Amino acid sequence: MKIGILGGTFNPIHNAHLRIAEEVRDLFQLDRVIFIPAATPPHKPQVGELSFASRLEMVRLAVADNPSFEVSDMEAVRGGRSYSVDTLSQLRAERPEDELFFIIGADSFNDIAAWHRYDEIFTLCNVVSVQRPGSTITSLAKALPVAIAGEFCYDSAAKRLNHSSGHCVYALDGVLLDISSSHIRRLVKAGRSVKYLLPEAVEHYIKEQGLYVDAR
Repeated sequence: MKIGILGGTFNPIHNAHLRIAEEVRDLFQLDRVIFIPAATPPHKPQVGELSFASRLEMVRLAVADNPSFEVSDMEAVRGGRSYSVDTLSQLRAERPEDELFFIIGADSFNDIAAWHRYDEIFTLCNVVSVQRPGSTITSLAKALPVAIAGEFCYDSAAKRLNHSSGHCVYALDGVLLDISSSHIRRLVKAGRSVKYLLPEAVEHYIKEQGLYVDAR
């Protein structure tokens, strides 16, 4: 099977997350996309200390009507810091026959040299870097950390980087929904509408639980 992996704090999950997953699923003909909320993000403190359980439930609500999407609580079950390389290593061990596609924003790809054991990620899966408003990659090769650039070669016909492990790095343009979790939190705190920014079920959950009323 071809499996997409989309991680994040999802605080909250919104329509841009879902559209990114759908575009990658469609383009690469994936069988499934697994959404994996970070239990203990290594780089990003949780605004308002929203619980993992609440963020997980919002993702469950958001993907419930799409049979190609699912959610995993594996990072909470595993415990410790939610490093992507550990999650991908676990998925590789559990799914040795599957082809994995790790979906990340262009901003994250540009900063990947700061990630924990980032060089191992390319040995475990394909990487799909997705353009977001204000974050682009003009050249995949130039965006690579110098320390590992020699492990890749550029395939101009396919417009991708081929890694020595056999995995590939792709850049996906066009996912330009200008929606952010931080903006949604600010709107909720101000008592303003968030309709059409996130799934209706997630909007209702936020209201029912009184989430983000103290958000910064």
